[in-house]
Amino acid sequence: MNMEFIEALHELEKERGISADILFEAIEAALISAYKKNFASLQNVRVHIDRMTGEFKVFARKNVVDEVEDSRTQVSVEEARKIDPNYAIDDVVEYEVTPREFGRIAAQTAKQVVVQRIREAERGMIYDEYINREGDIVTGVVQRYDQKNVIVDLGKVEAILTAQEQIPGETYQPFERIKTFVVEVKKTTKGPQVMLSRTHPGLIKRLFELE
Repeated sequence: MNMEFIEALHELEKERGISADILFEAIEAALISAYKKNFASLQNVRVHIDRMTGEFKVFARKNVVDEVEDSRTQVSVEEARKIDPNYAIDDVVEYEVTPREFGRIAAQTAKQVVVQRIREAERGMIYDEYINREGDIVTGVVQRYDQKNVIVDLGKVEAILTAQEQIPGETYQPFERIKTFVVEVKKTTKGPQVMLSRTHPGLIKRLFELE
């Protein structure tokens, strides 16, 4: 990671409203997992990214104890006091353990985290937009049938017109524009799911209100 990457994070914050601090914290958490996976480490570790330079460091964290039972996670109070005489039992000592070959892995991990967070932010914005349109009329374009359900493109999201919410005997052709009523907006792992209706009483009511 370098200054260009840091600048890119701040640009994302300005353009998409994704907090740079949240991105840094997410990247640090992902780097901990990447370090443990790639270096078969059972240590307790912490990753710190310098917010100004992009330089990152990995620190092993060991608890100060009276008697060491696991040297991977513990250090004796005597050894700790060789580093700093003020250490006491239950304190935590940190040692830098940044591997030289960790740079490429760190860069790939950081990019993956940023891409994921951008997707999450976009999904969040779409959800916020359509949750405010529950009970409203939207115009969409018929895309296809999914079994008996009709998939309708609303521009930013594909919505679902289930068989139960379709007018009996009515058929829908691809690329046909139809007016529908937004019944419900759900959050899912794949993004917001917008449920539509052509039979809801609110559709007729809102159509009259629009005239």
